[in-house]
Amino acid sequence: MSVVITSVTERSPAAKAGVKAGETLAAINGHPINDALDYGFYCYERTLTLDLVTRTVKVRKKDDYDDIGLNFETYLMDKKHSCRNKCVFCFIDQLPPGMRETLYFKDDDSRLSFLQGSYITLTNMTDSDIERIIKMKLNVNVSVHTTDPELRKKMLCNRFAGDVLRYIKQMEEGGITMNCQIVLCRGYNDGEHLRKTLSDLTELYPAVQSVAVVPFGATKFREGLPQIQLHDKQSAGEAIDIIESFGDAMLEKYGERVVYPADELFITAGRELPPSEYYGSFDQYENGVGMWAYLRDGFADELAECEGDGRELHISSATGVLAAPLMVQLAGLVKDKFPNVSITVYPISNDFFGHTVTVAGLVTGGDLINRLTPHKHELGEYVIIPRSMLKADEDIFLDDVTLAQVSEALGVPVIPAGGEPEELLSAMLGEI
Repeated sequence: MSVVITSVTERSPAAKAGVKAGETLAAINGHPINDALDYGFYCYERTLTLDLVTRTVKVRKKDDYDDIGLNFETYLMDKKHSCRNKCVFCFIDQLPPGMRETLYFKDDDSRLSFLQGSYITLTNMTDSDIERIIKMKLNVNVSVHTTDPELRKKMLCNRFAGDVLRYIKQMEEGGITMNCQIVLCRGYNDGEHLRKTLSDLTELYPAVQSVAVVPFGATKFREGLPQIQLHDKQSAGEAIDIIESFGDAMLEKYGERVVYPADELFITAGRELPPSEYYGSFDQYENGVGMWAYLRDGFADELAECEGDGRELHISSATGVLAAPLMVQLAGLVKDKFPNVSITVYPISNDFFGHTVTVAGLVTGGDLINRLTPHKHELGEYVIIPRSMLKADEDIFLDDVTLAQVSEALGVPVIPAGGEPEELLSAMLGEI
């Protein structure tokens, strides 16, 4: 496969070598270039020979890590690989009609696993893909769910889903490091199935450096999909007991827990969330594992460094139902040190997806407006929301309502704050 160069960065090594936009890159140092992984891997040397179909160009860099300055139509140089599965727990299958088109795309792309940290099921992969991962030493994130081949076929609705589990062992033998996840579905992969999966994965440590177990989540749009019972206090507690039995054993043997329950399991079980030390290097933070502890403990540390004063401030915080108790706790810590700072926390029930969806990242702009409008004269100077409610590269919610529209409807600025403790504390103290 050859890739068309859409532009060349000014004064870059490629520009100095005379490479032009519109030329086609076929190979680097004799290696065919198919996508962003090939390009990044084979651009590593200081002196490069670019095969441009019609001619050959020498490019020289000052440092191995320098970008040579070629730009392409897409980040990956070709299209994303879509998912071939029909997982019984898939969230995208539970979306309502009429949302923006990109939300319905299911990616299952090993390149994005390395480049952006997304999880892959391995069902899109071939032996040559695995060989390339091993050759390039690309660490990946794998959606395992179960190591029972027949059960995995059933859960992913893919007849190849069980067969490709061999790739995990193949990557382990090739020196690849993996983070793994298990979406825990009652009646499918819980109980003894969970024990077997965790046993199989922990045997591959340190290649499998972490395993996150996250509970299945359902929206109100599950018509025609398999019925899966949500976790309750008892089932969440039973799952935690299994997970922690493996985590305790790994901690004693290797000094790392390796296996972690998602924060949501602790909250559903009515159990206190562990301290930050429990989560080691927070390898599964983006999977909702340790987020609560990271923010809670980091916030307390940041606040301890502050000098309390008499500043006067009245603001509000709006978040998902799941995180609301934590925000109340943090607001109370601020109040203790800054007695004239008043922070009212509003839990936002999810009418858009259904009340079984409680995470902050799935709160829509419409639900914010509907919930807060009756209190618009009590919101104070501004409203803080988690940045996770917004699209990564744009101030827009999942329902296409913009941040500006929410601010206008409520009559006060709505300020997104990230997941870093210092950013949230600054927002709570009016230092924005």
